[in-house]
Amino acid sequence: MSTSTLRKPIQVSEISLTESEIDAAVSVLRSGALRQGKQSDAFESEFAEYVGAKHAVTNANGSAALHLAYMAFLKPGDEVLVPSFTFIATGSMVTAAGGRPVFCDIDPETFLIDLADAERRVTPRTRAISPVHLFGNPCAIDAVQAFAARHGLTIVWDAAQAHGARYHGNDVGSFGDFVGYSFYPSKNMFVGEGGMTCTDNAEFAQRMRLMRSHGQSGKYLHTLMGLNYRMTDVEAAIGRSQLRRLDSMLATRHRNAGLLNDGLAGTPGITPQRITSGGDHAWHQYCVQVDASVFGLDRNQLAEKLHEEGIATGVHYPRGLHQQPIFQELYGYEPLPVTERLATQILALPVHHGLEEEDVSRIVDAVNLARQ
Repeated sequence: MSTSTLRKPIQVSEISLTESEIDAAVSVLRSGALRQGKQSDAFESEFAEYVGAKHAVTNANGSAALHLAYMAFLKPGDEVLVPSFTFIATGSMVTAAGGRPVFCDIDPETFLIDLADAERRVTPRTRAISPVHLFGNPCAIDAVQAFAARHGLTIVWDAAQAHGARYHGNDVGSFGDFVGYSFYPSKNMFVGEGGMTCTDNAEFAQRMRLMRSHGQSGKYLHTLMGLNYRMTDVEAAIGRSQLRRLDSMLATRHRNAGLLNDGLAGTPGITPQRITSGGDHAWHQYCVQVDASVFGLDRNQLAEKLHEEGIATGVHYPRGLHQQPIFQELYGYEPLPVTERLATQILALPVHHGLEEEDVSRIVDAVNLARQ
């Protein structure tokens, strides 16, 4: 009989609200003022202060956060350099804004955009680059900024998974032209749905505020083409409360990741994501590469063994964006070998702030026992 029948299941993410967060939402519900309003305004101010940005714009979700950024400056046919190993919104929102995503390969250790590969894909139509702080691992921001400056590119940072990540001591939200966040339930902080786009550019911030509400500058006066991308005040109230405990949640994630690193350091065939030099990982996900030729089991077999022990895992992502049928239909296919290899080997292990130290020890033991 599996020990999982006797022990609590370990989920791959923590989705729960504290009493204060529930109370904040209930207070808004009782007020009847549910749409974007005072809570959203306060959330913008508090989030901007937390990350060190001049402006923060609440919106409907992480996809909207990127779409608004792209809409603020892209023109039809503009190209945007996008790492292929990421969630689809990083690329699809370029297409939605009238641009063309140009997919780039990734570094095999950090899983982040390979700037050398991106360099080969720059054309006269390249207008922007959208690096992803994947799983909470910050990009080498100074290298990306130098790359963008050399080619005259706008930077749209995808920080959907990087709440609280830092680079050389500065929050990733304080860099670049745009930084997009998601507050989806699996993220380090969540509101149900919801997003935020940070920028230091006042003109961009104003354009995004107009575009998230049908381009409306006055009642029934529409000066830009826009969408309904507003956040509700219920979500904003939850976000404000979660922001106040983000540091403590991150501290627990850091502890858990350290324990996983220590416990798996001597496990042949298991290689964790390498943290960017100078980076402070936010540990949205703790992902490893499983080399079947060394470990003795492939990624899927290890996941099944852990499932038998009541330990949930995840695969982020089973294919690159350049392998997605819709993008192949639109743009054709060009192989990206690092992305394609990683997609067959990657496995996410639980690292979230709901884990106790004994839970992490159990995960480590289960991985090491699986190969015996």
